[in-house]
Order: sequence, then C-alpha cells, then structure tokens
Amino acid sequence: MTEKTVDVAIIGSGTAGLNAMGQVRRARKSFVLINGGETGTTCARVGCMPSKAMIQVAEDFHRRAHLGRYGISGHEDLALDLPEALEHVQNLRDIFVERVLEHSTDKLGEEFIEGYARFIEPTLLEVEGQRIRAGRVVIATGSRPLVPGAWQAFGERIITTDDLFEYEDLPAAIGVIGLGTIGLELGQSLHRFGISVTGFDQLDTIGGIQDPEVARTAIEILGREFPLHLGRAAEIEASGDRLKVTAGEHSVLVDKVLCSIGRVPNVGKLGLDNLGVTLDEHGMPACNPNTLQIADLPVYLAGDVTGARMILHEAGDEGRIAGYNAAHGETAAFRRKTPLAINFCDPNICTVGRRWKELDQDTTAIGEVRFGPVGRALIMGRNKGILRVYADRLSGRLLGAEMIGPACEHIAHLLGWCIEQGLGAGELLRMPFYHPTIEEALQAALYDLYRQVETKNAGGLVELERMES
Repeated sequence: MTEKTVDVAIIGSGTAGLNAMGQVRRARKSFVLINGGETGTTCARVGCMPSKAMIQVAEDFHRRAHLGRYGISGHEDLALDLPEALEHVQNLRDIFVERVLEHSTDKLGEEFIEGYARFIEPTLLEVEGQRIRAGRVVIATGSRPLVPGAWQAFGERIITTDDLFEYEDLPAAIGVIGLGTIGLELGQSLHRFGISVTGFDQLDTIGGIQDPEVARTAIEILGREFPLHLGRAAEIEASGDRLKVTAGEHSVLVDKVLCSIGRVPNVGKLGLDNLGVTLDEHGMPACNPNTLQIADLPVYLAGDVTGARMILHEAGDEGRIAGYNAAHGETAAFRRKTPLAINFCDPNICTVGRRWKELDQDTTAIGEVRFGPVGRALIMGRNKGILRVYADRLSGRLLGAEMIGPACEHIAHLLGWCIEQGLGAGELLRMPFYHPTIEEALQAALYDLYRQVETKNAGGLVELERMES
C-alpha cells in the first residue's frame, strides 16, 4: 500500500472543507482534499439554494391571491405546472453546484482524492487503498438528514432534502414531520404549490422560536396556511400504499412524509475510535468551539459535522479557523460572530444574538412592535408578525432579538451587525430610518426599548444630535 505525506489532510469538500483549504493554500502548505460521496456543498446541492428557488416560485404563485384587491382581473385562472416548476428549481440547483465545482475541486489535480477516508491513527488516514500521513487533519464531512430506523422501512414514501429536489412531480398529500427551518420553509412552499400539507412537531413551538410571544404569533400566522399539530411525537404506519401519520388525537393519510427532524454528522466511516479520545453517545469527540481542536490532537472539526452552528456562514468561519490552525500548527482561539439565523418562510422567522432562554429577565428590557400598523407592510399586504428586541436594562446595550415579519431577514442583519459592535438602543435611534420602509418597525421597537433602559443619550435626544459649533 502506497503512502503519501502532506502537511494537512482535509476530509470533506463542502463549505467548511473548501474554506479550510483556502487557509492551507495561503500558508503554502502541502495538502490533500478528500471527499466521499457527492461533490459540491450541501448548500448548493440540497440546502440553501434549491430550497430558496422553490420558495421563490411558491411565493410568486401565492401572490396571485392579493391581485384581486388591486383590481387586477384574471388571477383566478393562473395555474402552476408543477413538473415545470420543479425542473426550474433543479436547473438553478445545477447552476449553483457547477459554480462551486468550477471554482474548487475541478481545478485540483492529485490534491483531490475521491473516496471515504478512515483514521488508522490521529494523523494516518486510509482512503481508496492509499495511506495519507498528515501533519494535521481537518474533519469537515458535513451532515445528513436524520431518519429513524423504523421509518426507513417505508422506503421511498419517506423523503428528505437529499432527494426532494430530484423529484419531477410530487403527490397530492404530504405530511411534514419536524417544523424547524427546513420543515417550515419546504412545508409552506409545498402547500403553496397546491399540495395538501399537514405539519407535525413534538415541540410546542415552530422554527426554533423561544420567545413565547413570537412563537404564539408564528403559530397563529402559519397555522392559517396549513394544519400544525404540535406537542406530540408523530407516529407513522402503512395504510395500503399510503402512510397514516398520527400525533395524539390527530391522524392524516398522506402519500409521502417529508422527514425534517434534524441532521446528524457524517462520521460513520471515519473510524473516530482510532483517535484515542472519548466519544459521546453519538460517536462524536468534543472540540473547542474557538480553536476547533479535538483534545490536544492535531485534529480539528469544522462545519456541520460539529453539530453546533449548522449554518453556511458559520461553516465557512469554522473552516477558516480550523484551516488556519492546521496550516500554522497553532491552537489560536478566535472570537465567534454574533449568532444569526434566518428562516425564509413567509413571513421570515429570525433570531439574532442572545436567545430568550439565555436572558436574565430581571435585568433585560424588551422592546416590541407588531407589523399590523406598519405602513410599508400594509401597502405590501404583508402586515403580519411581531418583532421583539432585547437589551440590558441598565446600559441599553443590545443583546438579541426574535421576530416573525415581512423582510425580517434584513432587520436581523442590521441587528446582528449592531450587536457585534456592542451598540445600545439609543445609539441605534441616532441612525437614519427612511420612510416608508419595513425598517421603521425596528425604529418603533427601539423606541419602546429605549423608554425602559436607564442609560439615556445626552439630554435624552435620540432623533437629533446637537452639533458642536
């Protein structure tokens, strides 16, 4: 068996792996990039991009319901050709994947190895009959949808994001089990395609929302589109060629079930037991979130495989952190960015900064606004939702926010940037807010927040600052 020696071995060519490779290249270190299975990032193939393409088609078709109130006739006759819509989504997906490959693995020669790597020792890997001796290793193998073993027996009647975007047509009725980001985004889109959708989640909330007021509002809004059965674990049984999904007293017959109950790290073939460190009940080693190093080994975890911040921009950051440390042989600790999560359902559900359960309610002020009276939202016919902003009651420094509302992806970004800079409610209110915009909702929430905080701007002025002569 041949053996190849490199400075760094990177396992996985997704977002984290590619960013790690960028750091290694910048340091002019020798490396191999090893990938088992499909090439291209999860985001481009089965995640962010095809799902947003599907959401866009569904939103555009759904908007026909508003046209009558504008005096536009003929909207009742609009119809969706589902196979053609799915083909459009697939075409866009293929473009995104090709762009990723064109700028990454397609340009690699012997540095790219296709196959599944397995640890023999912490710095010795075996892949496709070849051994790789590396000074340091980055594990960036990503994740896959979780499907309980008992449900796997139902075969193709259980679908996940790994295969949804391959379908040329879809059945009349689908059950969605798991109403986190994936379940809500795709469940709503499928409903707007004209498919009968029923949602289930064993939690009492949806979209990962913790703030009780935001959760209540979200359930009320989205529950008007398709049935949501919460607080009970769903069970599946065969009923002829269909599936019967039951949660408590609620049962429904469907043609297929979209299983979106979570994702698990792709580590089954890695032989992590040969690292010589303690593994948890899921077979995963612990890693430092700021260095991404496993124990004191020259081995690092990055991206979805960590099971922590399973979002593309976080995977990119983790790839850069792990890649930098692997390339330089260091254990440099990096401060992580303000947490930011966006659910692209309609209205958007967003969380930024500190979450509800992390707040000290005795020292936290909460600013709130509902989107009902917001002028721009009313004009758009999208004036539903609520925005809640959290700050330290004494200093006014922003801590976090949760929201459901129109175009809240932009408000969440603004708040994320402000929290990252340690700004307070009064400082934000000194910023310009244009009229009429959705951002005026944020301004209203900040005024509500500012009234509650103890530290005010000089003279209490927040609209205008006095200019020094």
